[in-house]
Amino acid sequence: MPTYGEELSQVSAHTSNVYVERLSNMLWLPRESTSSDETGARVRRGLAAEKNLTLLGCCKQYPKAIAWSLVLFLTVVMEAYDKSLISGFIALPTFRRRYGEPRLPLADSPDEQVYDISPLWQMGLQNAAVELIVKSQGLSWGVIQTLAATYAAEVVPSVVRACVLSNVNMCWLIGQLLGTGILRSLVHNTSQWSYRLPFALQWAWAAPLLYSVYFAPESPWWLVRHRRETEARQYLRHLTSNKRLDIDDTVTVMQHVNSIEQKLNYGGGSYADLFKGANRRRTEILCMVWSCQAMCGATLIGYAPYFLEQAGFESSKSFTLATGMYAMGIFGGVISWLLLSIVGRRRLYLSGLVASVLILTAGGIISVVLEGHPAMNWALGSLIILMAFTYNITIGPTCYVIVAEIPSTRLRVKTVALARVRYNMFTILNNVLAPQMLNPTAWNLAGKSCFVYAGTALLCLIWCYFRLPETKKLSYLELDMLFEKGAPTAKFKELQVRLAKTAHLSMSRVERLRNGWHGWLAYS
Repeated sequence: MPTYGEELSQVSAHTSNVYVERLSNMLWLPRESTSSDETGARVRRGLAAEKNLTLLGCCKQYPKAIAWSLVLFLTVVMEAYDKSLISGFIALPTFRRRYGEPRLPLADSPDEQVYDISPLWQMGLQNAAVELIVKSQGLSWGVIQTLAATYAAEVVPSVVRACVLSNVNMCWLIGQLLGTGILRSLVHNTSQWSYRLPFALQWAWAAPLLYSVYFAPESPWWLVRHRRETEARQYLRHLTSNKRLDIDDTVTVMQHVNSIEQKLNYGGGSYADLFKGANRRRTEILCMVWSCQAMCGATLIGYAPYFLEQAGFESSKSFTLATGMYAMGIFGGVISWLLLSIVGRRRLYLSGLVASVLILTAGGIISVVLEGHPAMNWALGSLIILMAFTYNITIGPTCYVIVAEIPSTRLRVKTVALARVRYNMFTILNNVLAPQMLNPTAWNLAGKSCFVYAGTALLCLIWCYFRLPETKKLSYLELDMLFEKGAPTAKFKELQVRLAKTAHLSMSRVERLRNGWHGWLAYS
């Protein structure tokens, strides 16, 4: 058997018309199946066509793909609406009088009886584990959380990927805004319908969403992975509108990337493969990026009505401020569309964590220095709105872009599902700790709880600084190359530029000489 060096010499000697860059640190990717010169040309044309797409051109060429992605995102609106109701009920006076426990009256209202939902019940209401056991909805919520983003990542090209994927966070905001706004309108309603009506309204989503999702085209990437290339071409035509797009070139690129990933031990596509080779790093990044979203202090945003009430606001004002906070978050989400294409993923995510640490630290200091002062209420209210605004410009939308881009195409769904499980574990932990910290019958930290999340946000910032790479404008093939070569985090962007200039594919007479295929992917 010839050695790697001998094989390289043999191939180079027979490839006078094949462009092979002689650079250090080459990556050799063999494939058992053979392909023709025409296949190589199709791969190069397909990659070049995606790279040359402008944002406007992409919207003209892939309007159906973008539209179907947004339709699937509407399932997230439904989930966010449900969750906002659960967190909002613990601040709703009628619900607390019906299911809560009496506690000592307020000093300024000695004749008014005050009720609170116990911390244990708050934990039970919030945690997804209870939904799984009691209502058997854990599976459906998991599907919604993972498939919406992965579907969009596979049907839209890289130039518009960030803008589309960031709308997952936008849909969370829309659902939370709807839920909080409805509760605000019912805050003075003393009947049982103040909490029953919001639950009844959730069924308005189910029928149209079920109908729409049923007719959504299948992902061409999924079909290619299952050797159904003919169907992949058909569905790709359904997702595009520009006849100038060469369907065969695009599907050939998908086949090419799929073949490379099979040979790079992404092969069988089992959960065990998530922890092998370069996939181990990709899995770590996804799990940590999504965990950072749960540990950066965003929990206080979800508990905003209750947090503001414990800070001293009356119920109606706390719901009004929370509604305004989510509206500001939507405005921040629109700004993120521009920033994601200019600033990039890594810098935007790091900036959000820095802002979270500073805002939460300021909130904790204010709670100590101004404790008991009327100004503390408005100061904390302003900071929680500022926190929501910066989070929804940076961490919120960027997280969904990163978790959809980083995994290999063959393992994307499994990697995202595992990362979401990790996120849900931290969410359950938050739903255990946050009620204890905020509830006046438990630890009663109120605004001082900001110190806790400032510490966890700082830990997230340290990890992201050293481990989170930049993925802006990288195709899935380029990401495979960089991760397989173990590109350092700090040099990811630099190597991305070099890769664009020096990496290439060689697909020609070598195959007939060697009865196989050699792709030379290199960067110095």
